[in-house]
Amino acid sequence: MLNDQISRYVALHRNLGRKFEEQDRILQLFANYAQAFGDQHVNVSRLYDWCGTATTQNAARTRFDVVRRFSLYAHSEDQRHQVPPSGVFGRGRRSRPTPHIIEPEQVRAIMQAALDFPYKDQISPYTYHYLFGLLATTGLRVSEALALQRDDLVDDGLIIRKGKFGKQRLLPLQPSTRRALETYLAMRAQLGADGDNLFVRAQGRVPGRARVGAVFVRLARMLGFRGPTGTSGIRLHDLRHTFAVRSLESCPCNREAISHHMVSLSNYLGHADITNTYWYLEATPVLLREIATSGERLFLGGAV
Repeated sequence: MLNDQISRYVALHRNLGRKFEEQDRILQLFANYAQAFGDQHVNVSRLYDWCGTATTQNAARTRFDVVRRFSLYAHSEDQRHQVPPSGVFGRGRRSRPTPHIIEPEQVRAIMQAALDFPYKDQISPYTYHYLFGLLATTGLRVSEALALQRDDLVDDGLIIRKGKFGKQRLLPLQPSTRRALETYLAMRAQLGADGDNLFVRAQGRVPGRARVGAVFVRLARMLGFRGPTGTSGIRLHDLRHTFAVRSLESCPCNREAISHHMVSLSNYLGHADITNTYWYLEATPVLLREIATSGERLFLGGAV
């Protein structure tokens, strides 16, 4: 009974484009634990006992939250499934890291520092230089950029094959961005860096996501853009934040233009919902000035 409903629940989420691998694993573990006691439905006491066997508080909270969401689904079909109250193991929601808007001269300095920093192989300086440049000019997720293949650079732009939730999209490129990628590919060929992936290190290996982020932070600290270890500051993901904010700054200040712009920006960034795009936006002097101007027009009875 439990396994059948879990299978339907997982299939439903995967049909919506979610990978749902970790949730599937947790639900199967819970089903095995519960069925060892003869349970055919979600039992709240059994769930508490199972979560109590987790090695950490975070692991217990994750188990509880996953099974509770499943229990809501199962209860709607069969009320013999019990639904526990929310938040029993704490909310545990990670606070949003403070975003930083990176200035153009900071981006240029980090890209130059990537070229100047000593690496063990010849291709890495160019890989990080052009990778950071692509992230800054397109707002790509770093995972999407690292998944790119050489053949994904086509006449119409970049084919993003591994977007979030498995979504694919075609990303138009500025001519200068295309020329930069072509220069990088020519440099790769000259240095004999093989492999089908677009961005590579020695022996054609793709740099890991954590390593790319660490290199970015290291260069930012070296340049004084970020404090010492243990302090917060600009991160690699802030290139995506910055792209979204600068994009909106360039939009004409009227409601219709902004509405159309936000829809286009959401599609360009590969968001499943436009609310995710608004989450990326931060107040800057330019945007605050536009907001103040629009508010004044509205107060005076003019069009916004």
